[in-house]
Amino acid sequence: MTISAARFESVPDNRLVSWVTNLMVSVDVMDGPNVEALSEWLRTEAPLRDRPGGGCGFLSETTGQDLQWGGGKSPECTVWAGALNNADLPAVLDRVQCIAWRCPSAVQVFLMDQQEAYFRVWMLRDGTLQQYAPTVPDEKDEGFFPDDYG
Repeated sequence: MTISAARFESVPDNRLVSWVTNLMVSVDVMDGPNVEALSEWLRTEAPLRDRPGGGCGFLSETTGQDLQWGGGKSPECTVWAGALNNADLPAVLDRVQCIAWRCPSAVQVFLMDQQEAYFRVWMLRDGTLQQYAPTVPDEKDEGFFPDDYG
């Protein structure tokens, strides 16, 4: 199944130097090798918004043994994160959906595209990525931001 590109706006000018998407992936610890493979695909092969292939970034583990989150305790999750540049987001989501995850029900994908104010959350259910974050209000909706917002 292919993720619809209709959800994602096209870049206004495909010659833009930069269009950043924040990506976080939370998985079961046994799926670390799958996220490493996804990261390598993002680095070397992932299509871009305006052209095929070439790579758009990579992911780094944020919850490793030598990394500390606030609160003084070690996190009890495995989270990878990266800032992608000009990523073809439907292709990224399709790739996530096609991976043979050891624990697919634990896979969570957090996407915040440029000019968005909150992460959209995607989870695998019955082999299909489904968005669980609200679709409204949207950043373009009147009243989303305070009147005095920059």
